[in-house]
Amino acid sequence: MTDAASAVSTDGSSARLLESRLDATGDLRLAPAVAMSTTGAIRQVAELAELVCVFDPEVQVVCLKREPNRPIARSLDDLVCAGTLGTGFRIALPADDPLGENVLPGLAGHGALRKDVALLLQLYADLLGCPAVGLRFEVLERAMCPRFHVDRAGIRLLCTYRGPATEWLDDAWADRSKLGGGANRLSDEASGLMCDPARVGRAEPFDLVLLKGCAWPGNELLGAIHRSPAVPTEVTPRVLVAIDALWTET
Repeated sequence: MTDAASAVSTDGSSARLLESRLDATGDLRLAPAVAMSTTGAIRQVAELAELVCVFDPEVQVVCLKREPNRPIARSLDDLVCAGTLGTGFRIALPADDPLGENVLPGLAGHGALRKDVALLLQLYADLLGCPAVGLRFEVLERAMCPRFHVDRAGIRLLCTYRGPATEWLDDAWADRSKLGGGANRLSDEASGLMCDPARVGRAEPFDLVLLKGCAWPGNELLGAIHRSPAVPTEVTPRVLVAIDALWTET
């Protein structure tokens, strides 16, 4: 992770790269501007350039609010109804050309979704300064990680396009000693991990979520406490993308 630390040094380069892409904000369909939330380790932001706050040592989750994209929602519903959505995939891509024509071939007729995934890939690569990215396109019938946990990862981007989105818990309302084996096989609700279940935060579909893991330099004892939501039968499958930085060329 040495390369990760140097790629996001405090010279402001990541902020300038994001600012250079502000013309794409309309494509991102950002939600109407609201006051930035600065409570604890969670940041809910409304401006693209504010994503750089993920590099603040105390920040573990950043959520950029976006409006739903109806063409994408219709495309996914059509694919589900036709039974052609598939089961998802994982792929490594170069940061300078992350979504060529050979990627997502099954979505060739679904331009809005391809365009949005391409934009998220480029924004993420600009933010992290990494030479390559790992893309996961997930199609899920149930919660992939139903228990609150911390990822052994750097900074991960998640965007849920269909179904319920990622949930998180601020440190102020969590007992980290109850993560993993400390829960003694009890549920999150029964283990004592959650000081107040009403404090669970939730993204909405199309929101852009950045999660800082415990493998990020200086974050070894922290990491975003998060989990996958339950997927109600009436909205299956849940569809999301996850993007991670790769520090070697593909």
